[in-house]
Amino acid sequence: MKKVQNFINNEYKDGSDAKTFPKLSPLNNAQIAEVCEASKSDVDAAVSSAKKALKGPWGKMTTEERVAILYKVADEITRRFEDFVAAEVADTGMPQHTSQFMCVRGAQNFKIFADVIKNVPTEFFEMATPDGKGAMNYAIRRPVGVVGVVCPWNAPLLLMTWKVGPALACGNTVVVKPSEETPQTAALLGEVMRDVGVPEGVYNVVHGFGPNSTGEFLTTHQDVDAITFTGETRTGAAIMKAAADGARPVSLEMGGKNAAIVFADADLDVATEALMRSCFMNTGQVCLGTERVFVERPLFDTLVNALKEKVAALKIGIPSDHSSNMGPLISKEHQAKVLSYYKKAVEEGANVVIGGGVPKMEGDLANGSWVEPTIWTGLNDDATIAVDEIFGPCTHIFPFDTEDEVIERANNTKYGLSSAIFTSNLQRAHRVAAQIEAGVVWVNSWFLRDLRTAFGGAKNSGIGREGGVHSLEFYTELKNVCIKL
Repeated sequence: MKKVQNFINNEYKDGSDAKTFPKLSPLNNAQIAEVCEASKSDVDAAVSSAKKALKGPWGKMTTEERVAILYKVADEITRRFEDFVAAEVADTGMPQHTSQFMCVRGAQNFKIFADVIKNVPTEFFEMATPDGKGAMNYAIRRPVGVVGVVCPWNAPLLLMTWKVGPALACGNTVVVKPSEETPQTAALLGEVMRDVGVPEGVYNVVHGFGPNSTGEFLTTHQDVDAITFTGETRTGAAIMKAAADGARPVSLEMGGKNAAIVFADADLDVATEALMRSCFMNTGQVCLGTERVFVERPLFDTLVNALKEKVAALKIGIPSDHSSNMGPLISKEHQAKVLSYYKKAVEEGANVVIGGGVPKMEGDLANGSWVEPTIWTGLNDDATIAVDEIFGPCTHIFPFDTEDEVIERANNTKYGLSSAIFTSNLQRAHRVAAQIEAGVVWVNSWFLRDLRTAFGGAKNSGIGREGGVHSLEFYTELKNVCIKL
């Protein structure tokens, strides 16, 4: 049985109290690894090593030296690309082509943020003084310190390096707590870090759960100077409460109930192709995914039928089957949650356009966490499946009649992560995008990501922005130096 260990001070270690937990395959629910759970003393050791590294070789490096190492990290991920894909596929069950895309972006995160920190300017101001001699002010960036990185399971390497990349580029050290569902890529990255010469204590990984376990030990630790988190809103709220002790900064990217708006003048092929990805990519386990689609009434029936045809052509299968479009959900627990919403939709009177159940799988795959991609119509905006984040391969399609109406309905949610608008009217696109209450709005596309741009959510979808210089605002403290002339 494969053992996934903690990575502390550049060494792989079992938990100090010898506790482990099983990692089960989403494909068939069979155990594929034994994961070492970090105790409180293990978390203490990881944080202590990270704090020590700030004053060691890592803290004394120039920006150019750090950048060179991060380029080596990216290159080594690329060299060991198949190892990372295999680890991520084993943990998540996602198709190999989806994992390949995620892992490419994971490597890119190190180079992108290395380039940002290398080229970003700071501030300089001259000022008058009463004696006429003047003064000048300039700003310098300093790392915030030890950063606790709490990661989700839906795109493990991509979303972890999205935080670790800029944190290290800015000169911080990190203690990563990956999801208990997807421990392998974070652990594997430790090997890469060590091999390319990242000093001891800079990158640490501790495995475990949330309350009364590793996650709580990390987020309540007073030597953790900042916490960055991606995951569900309830967990983010708990982390924010923990961070209030010590007034430590947080960056939270949380849940969403994202809306797409399709106007009657939209290009039908562009809209349906984008919706197929936004609703069903990674088995709907994408924080930016679309669970509400609003379609202007003249196009409503046409789009519903077009999307139904495309969903009917999806192939559900194992990752190594290159013709598969969709894998299982992450776990049996999550499968039960998603299926409970499938049942609730029918109970509340939804019209099931397609899907709504569990696909028939052969052999031991029948024990896996499979669900059918599902489209509903016929419910009102206050239906349970129109309000709650489901995080599965499903969406409800609603008709609308006017622009003002659909803006109000799209915004009628406690979340505000992303949205997509489809129209050939450029004026309308600008007008509607400006009024949508979300951190990211796409027009005639979905999931186009320039990593230099701001990313984050509004309302219950998060606090703070990351990407490009916006990441630097979280991972550094800006210090002003005033010189009297």
